[in-house]
Order: sequence, then structure tokens, then C-alpha cells
Amino acid sequence: MSELQKFIFEGLPVRGAIVRLDDGWQAMQAVRAQSGAYPDAVTALLGEMTAAALLMQANIKFNGAIILQIQGDGPLKLAVVEVQPDFSVRATATIKGEIADNATLTDMVNVNNEGRCAITLDPKDRMPGQQAYQGVVPLFDDEGKPINVFSKVLQHYMLQSEQLDTCLVLAANDQLAAGLLIQRLPMAGEGNLGAENANVANEDGIGKSEDYNRIATLAMSLKTEELLTLDTESVLHRLFWDESLARFVPPEGPIQPRFACSCSQDRVSSMLRNLGADEVADIIREQGNVEVGCEFCGAQYRFDPIDAAQLFTDGSAPASDAIQ
Repeated sequence: MSELQKFIFEGLPVRGAIVRLDDGWQAMQAVRAQSGAYPDAVTALLGEMTAAALLMQANIKFNGAIILQIQGDGPLKLAVVEVQPDFSVRATATIKGEIADNATLTDMVNVNNEGRCAITLDPKDRMPGQQAYQGVVPLFDDEGKPINVFSKVLQHYMLQSEQLDTCLVLAANDQLAAGLLIQRLPMAGEGNLGAENANVANEDGIGKSEDYNRIATLAMSLKTEELLTLDTESVLHRLFWDESLARFVPPEGPIQPRFACSCSQDRVSSMLRNLGADEVADIIREQGNVEVGCEFCGAQYRFDPIDAAQLFTDGSAPASDAIQ
């Protein structure tokens, strides 16, 4: 069963979270298999991104979607993961070219050191004029050397952008996406990703917490096989049996991440209206109807000439076919 557990080390300035996404991840793989499975290396990267995005959503106070995106100059042109506040998640990738099953992050998206990782916070209820917050980090370190492990990309981002020591251990295959996050608590304030006021105390504290350093060292001893085979309680006991952990359980019950797509008939109709009546009419003339497929879940939306005309008359969404 998929699960996500938040915890804090009692008496220490360290917090953490652990996630296992199995049934939801397998559902995403089943959807993708209908149009051709990703290479193993892409599946593993998307899984690591999914686990990381879920951990980040759990770690901040934000009513909106977290979107984790990688794009670059290799055969993997784009990889995107989106996590909603209710921990529903979806992911997709765009590939142009051959990718070996054992390809590295550099092989896939950072061939000429032009790869980028973007983290976007998209508020659920935007105020007038409010924009989504986005932070971007290159896939190389301060010395210009490529970063070949995705978890280290995010650790580098947290140090650069949030001035917080962070340890991430991520692993994924075609059956499971899992991750462990350990983070030094902010010196003051909530320390949320995208906070408006930079905290000088956080920056001054980088690397100086002996408690965090000890906990992070323990976390880094976790092997990929252990993360993919042990349940969350076994992982936490294996690493931190000598520490006092306080687990957080929300009032509504344990957090259970799941696969769900936010595409809908209304959203597709709105997209076509934005495209414009002339453009939609051109597509109808060339193809006989308009077909839109969701890259995340594979749903197909079909609009015949009558449906398309209705989009631009009364503004209501037509009852066109939606094939899952």
C-alpha cells in the first residue's frame, strides 16, 4: 500500500519524511504501457522525481500543485511530475531518440551541460495578479561539473535557494517509487519553499549542525535495495533505532499518495476555445474532427464538427466522446 510518513527527531533541529508509492506508481506504468513503456532509465528517473515531489509537498505548507520538471539537451527532452495538495500525482516524459536502459542523468538530459531542473509552486486559488513561483537550478555544481544523481540536484537546489541542509535518498523501478528526506529545521519562520524573506540565519547554519550531520550520515547509509524492499517502519527502525522519532498523523488519517489526473472535458474545451474558432475549424477541415490526448493518463477527447461549433456558441462544454 502506498504511504507517506512525516516525522521529527525529538529534541533535535531535524525533520524528515518517507514515502512509498506502489499501487499508484504501477497504475501510471500500466497507462504508459498502452502506448509503449519508457526505457528503464527514464522510468527510474520519473520515479525518483515522483517520490521527491511527494516529499516536497509533504514538507511545506502550500495549497497548490508542486511541479517538478527536468529538460535539457539529450534524448530525454522533458520529464514532468505534478503533485496536488491531496497527494494525487501524475507524471510524463517526452523522448526523442534512443535511451539505453542504463543511461545516466547526464546521458539523458545534460549531454552538453545545458540541462535544467525547475520547481514550480502553482497556487490553487490565485489572487489577482499572483504568479506561480518557480526556481530553476542547472544540472551542474558550483564548479561547473555535471551532477549525475537526481537527488543531489535537489540537495544543491535546497542549499542554493532555501539555505537548508537537505539529504535525499531516492529509488525507483517499474513497481515502486520511494524516497527518504532528512532536513535541518529552519532557524526561524516556516522555511517554506518559495518564502518571500530570505533567512540569513539559515544560511549561516549550513553544515554546522552536528545533530543534522549525524542523522544525514545515517540516512545516506540506506541502500537502494533496502528502500525498494522494506516498508517504511522497517526503514526508519533500521536507520534511527537509537533516536526518538515523533510521527505526524493528520486529523483526516494517514497520507496515502495516489495516481490521479486532473485532465477533464471542461479543461480541454477551454484549451480549444483559447486556440480560437478559426484554428479549430482548420483542424476539422483537415481531419474531420478534433482529437486531444492527455500525455499523463492517456485519456482521449474527441470533438466532432457539431461539438466544435458548440464551443464557440453558448460557451458550454459539448458532450463529446471521452475515451479512457
